[in-house]
Amino acid sequence: MVAAHGYQRRTRSRRDRRGRGLRGALYPPSTPAARSRSEKFDALVLEALEPLEQRWRTELTQLDVAVDDVPELNVEPHTEAEQGVDVVEDGRVPLARLIPAGVDRRGVPTRARIVLYRRPLEARAQDGIDLSDLVHDVLVEQVASYLGLDPDVVDGES
Repeated sequence: MVAAHGYQRRTRSRRDRRGRGLRGALYPPSTPAARSRSEKFDALVLEALEPLEQRWRTELTQLDVAVDDVPELNVEPHTEAEQGVDVVEDGRVPLARLIPAGVDRRGVPTRARIVLYRRPLEARAQDGIDLSDLVHDVLVEQVASYLGLDPDVVDGES
């Protein structure tokens, strides 16, 4: 193939620059090691949510659980009333938030939703077990806030 100004493009693939073959996935897609960090985090959330859903099935039918990578932070200082009391924070960084049911801008009713923030939670965990415990604790605290109960009651410790 000849390009403008008379030079010839290489037809050899850039991925095979050193003759070692084309690069591909290290692990088959079906193995747990091939999952991304966000997919692993989603699995942790589902694992932490399962016993809560089993115990509080009827009370949680109108609640959604979502995961965002990072929270949207306002640059302006805000009061607790503006931010909401249902935010789990570490310092000034939200780890999770309970958004009550309401009506959106278009007038459509919305369900209550717990949003867990993946990156702040991952940053505070020492390892996978610590992250699993932290996700569980934050989720229990948010469900307790939603139900208006003590976290120990929601977790089944009392």
